[in-house]
Amino acid sequence: MRFGSIGGLIVLLWLVLGAVAAYERGYFDDEGDAGCAKAGTVVVTVVAGPLNWLGVNPKIKCDIPEPSK
Repeated sequence: MRFGSIGGLIVLLWLVLGAVAAYERGYFDDEGDAGCAKAGTVVVTVVAGPLNWLGVNPKIKCDIPEPSK
């Protein structure tokens, strides 16, 4: 039996379910800010996979410091 194939299939399914969760939350809409925070939130939501339906709601906050004067 090839465990690599089964493991790859599980990872692929995990990521697909994460993408479905991100879609359900409207993260793929073109509306609004398309910056660092939105991209990061989409990525961590996809990586969280099915945990999204168990209450995980990952968010990324990108604070870029202003240059000193």
